[in-house]
Amino acid sequence: MTGTLNKVMLIGHTGDDVKMHYFEGGGAIGRFPLATNETYTNRTTNERVTNTEWHNIVVRNKAAEICEKYLKKGDKVFIEGRIKTRKWQDDQGNDRYTTEIQCTEFTFLTPKGESEGGGNMQQQNSPVQNQQNTSKNNNFADQSMAKEEEEDDLPF
Repeated sequence: MTGTLNKVMLIGHTGDDVKMHYFEGGGAIGRFPLATNETYTNRTTNERVTNTEWHNIVVRNKAAEICEKYLKKGDKVFIEGRIKTRKWQDDQGNDRYTTEIQCTEFTFLTPKGESEGGGNMQQQNSPVQNQQNTSKNNNFADQSMAKEEEEDDLPF
């Protein structure tokens, strides 16, 4: 295989509301943190251990505006995109690196009305797209639960 692939699929909870930045040309960027959890049972102590990984999510233009409108802190969301690492300099001139997930697709998983912020969680799709998203959500939820059950039997 000569090609490469940069693809990320995450299901997690938002750590904050979407922070927007608007540009003169009409473009927009939205940023928010996303938490994913890994839970397993420590075999030596028989204690449940949860590790949380934080991801920086970047959404652009119309998708960013939709996320800003409907996503609130604590909402569950499916994110699909690619990993991008940016290099920048801090105030002291030191090189810094930030790894982000450039979101290309998303699906809201928090049911309407259950949002921590109480906002309307409808994604603006046609009925056919909503039906496809629902089956996609169920598939990912099933895979996620199966993976959690599988990870419970890990020896560490």
